[in-house]
Amino acid sequence: MAKVAVVYWSGTGNTEKMAEEFVEAVKANGSEAELFFAGEFSSDNISDFDAFAFGCPAMGNEQLEDGEFEPMFEEVEDKLDNKPTVLFGSYEWNDGQWMYDWQERAKDDGINLAADGLIAYDDPDEEALESVRNLAKTLLEKI
Repeated sequence: MAKVAVVYWSGTGNTEKMAEEFVEAVKANGSEAELFFAGEFSSDNISDFDAFAFGCPAMGNEQLEDGEFEPMFEEVEDKLDNKPTVLFGSYEWNDGQWMYDWQERAKDDGINLAADGLIAYDDPDEEALESVRNLAKTLLEKI
């Protein structure tokens, strides 16, 4: 049975809602998932999982949250052992450029992105949550 780590940071609860939906979708598809807030996850956890989902909202001028999420991601990004990975998050301004930048960074690091990053505007509505469920299925298909 595949085991997925869902690692996120959320300030308003929007990205947290996406992370929780992702976990439920993984479980509904017959696999295991474990939810981590960014500060709870480190490279020591990587060998315990077959795939990863990282969630972070757009912060400041279209960047990753720099207090907990960025340091954690910096630590793990070159240690993912080519395991399937997806990125997701929410935003409330601009056009989601942070996700495009994050995807490029992941590709440059050799991370095995299973799909394009998923963004949701503000509080994820049912359409956005359906996209989260589909992203979870896509990730599981890549394991």
